[in-house]
Amino acid sequence: MHTDELAKTRIARTSGYITNGEPGQAYLVVLHAGLQSDIGRRYVLETSSLTIGRGRDNDVVLTSDAVSRRHTRLEVRENEVFVIDLQSTNGTYINDDGRLTSERRLIRGDLLKVGDTIFKYLSGVDVEAQYHDMIFRMAVTDGLTNLCNRQQLDKLLNEEIQRCQRNSRSLTVLLLDIDYFKKINDEFGHLAGDSVLRGLASAFTKRLRPSDKLGRYGGEEFCAILPETSLQGAMTFADGLRALAESCVFAADGKQIKVTISIGIAEWNTSMQAMDMYRAADEKLYSAKRNGRNRVES
Repeated sequence: MHTDELAKTRIARTSGYITNGEPGQAYLVVLHAGLQSDIGRRYVLETSSLTIGRGRDNDVVLTSDAVSRRHTRLEVRENEVFVIDLQSTNGTYINDDGRLTSERRLIRGDLLKVGDTIFKYLSGVDVEAQYHDMIFRMAVTDGLTNLCNRQQLDKLLNEEIQRCQRNSRSLTVLLLDIDYFKKINDEFGHLAGDSVLRGLASAFTKRLRPSDKLGRYGGEEFCAILPETSLQGAMTFADGLRALAESCVFAADGKQIKVTISIGIAEWNTSMQAMDMYRAADEKLYSAKRNGRNRVES
């Protein structure tokens, strides 16, 4: 992703900037969206009111079916920005605090979710520096889960393999897949599926050691890189993640969603490169699927 490819959209200017009590500017930046071309797009907030929705008369138009015609409004009051849901079908969300039921003031760094689009709110005198730092992070981070993306996983795994080759250390890789994820999307909708992915990513991250790396491998699959971890240690760790996933309860439109995961494990040997480890873990993952799911195989 190149910075010069990212569109900067300026909303009609009024006197002064939206500052949330600070001098400077404020942006909404697209972190995650159905259209890859929208990721990184920034909207400079310089109006007393800004609407987001599917209808063409909105200031920010999102074409997704998950977005209502008039979905959300941002209002500026004495240099503070408030978010108001316009009785949208799928709701408006800030961070992981649940569906917005009353107006809410935005704070720098907040994540605003409208349909399947996630914005990050930036403000202050250093907003340009925040923006460019964020663009750098987006090159290595999955916008939905805030984990490493596949490109970064490849880089990290190659680095760990090089360390193993120099120092003869243990290294294992886990591939984790959500069982029957398509059924979740079909029954509860893609927004619920996104919520499950974010929730599991957050839960798994809390179980990692500082040296471990977790990323979104693709779709509903995660990958964990475990340096200096034997196969037996990885089995124990993986089964803990499996049990953790099984204990999680997610909510969608008042209904509970419970999930299970299957995990495949590969241990590095001197003949293996990154793709060999992925392939070996993937074979064990599919073995776990064939043998009943909600299990770990290595």
